[in-house]
Amino acid sequence: MSAPRKYPDELRERATRMAIEARRDPERSKGAIRRIAEELGVHPEALRTWVKKAEIDGGTRPGTTSADAERIRVLEKEVRELRRANEILRKASAYFARAELDRR
Repeated sequence: MSAPRKYPDELRERATRMAIEARRDPERSKGAIRRIAEELGVHPEALRTWVKKAEIDGGTRPGTTSADAERIRVLEKEVRELRRANEILRKASAYFARAELDRR
C-alpha cells in the first residue's frame, strides 16, 4: 500500500501541464519549473519529477514509461513468487525421495 499523496491529482496535472507549456516557450522556459512551483505552492523538485515523468510517458524524453515500470514491477513480483514455489517444490522432492530410499 502506498503512502497518501501530499498534493491532489488535480494540482499535479495542472502544474505539470503549466510547466510543460512554459518550457515550450523560449521566453518563459528559463526558471519555469521554479516559478510555477512557487505560484502553486508545490516543491520545485516534486514538479520537476512530475514533468520528467509526463515527458517520458508522452514519448518526448527517453526512459521507462509508467506503464512499463508497473509491468516490470508486476513481473518481478511474479518471478519472486515462482522462485519461492520452485524452492519449496525442490525441497519437498528431495524430502520424499529420501523418504522413499529410507523405506527400501
